[in-house]
Amino acid sequence: MKRWTRDEMARRVAADIPDGAYVNLGIGLPTLVANHIPPDREVVLHSENGVLGMGPAPAAGEEDYDLINAGKQPVTLRPGGCYFHHADSFGMMRGGHLDVCVLGAFQVAANGDLANWHTGAPDAIPAVGGAMDLAIGAKKTYVMMEHLTKSGESKLVPRCTYPLTGVACVSRVYTDLAVIDLTPDGARVIDRVEGLSFDELQTLTAIPLLRA
Repeated sequence: MKRWTRDEMARRVAADIPDGAYVNLGIGLPTLVANHIPPDREVVLHSENGVLGMGPAPAAGEEDYDLINAGKQPVTLRPGGCYFHHADSFGMMRGGHLDVCVLGAFQVAANGDLANWHTGAPDAIPAVGGAMDLAIGAKKTYVMMEHLTKSGESKLVPRCTYPLTGVACVSRVYTDLAVIDLTPDGARVIDRVEGLSFDELQTLTAIPLLRA
């Protein structure tokens, strides 16, 4: 089955971020979005460890490990960018000053509930970070994740079985198979990978889907 690559997913997310938006990119897949912001679009990227105005990843050999994102990856800083106290960064997140956050997830429920910090397994290491603050504080929460688990189960579920990060907070999900809006009327497919039919996508998804 054809799937979007991680960079193709990131490019698809970046295409939907409006000019002038203040955006937080979560740890993992979402960090790739920084490399695909259209050059004619001004998007101000925020990192919860206290960076505003991030650019794409640095070229090999030009990394500065004093300038990193929340995932400890080296980043670049655009002209006018800055870094500041962790508490001020969380004040931005909790105060509703971010237009969009892009987060990874273990599960997303049909109503927009998000589970992305713990699988509930006894040996799993919890890693919530600032996800709870972002999921509720940002004006829009997007999720980037693979459509299926390694065992082939849908990550879009009727109800999350993992501990929740946020309730009814996710408005759009980007997977390696489709882009799906979670609306009051249901989960609406607005894009899908070339060659994948709507019916095939529905077979792989544990919640009812609506056509665009």
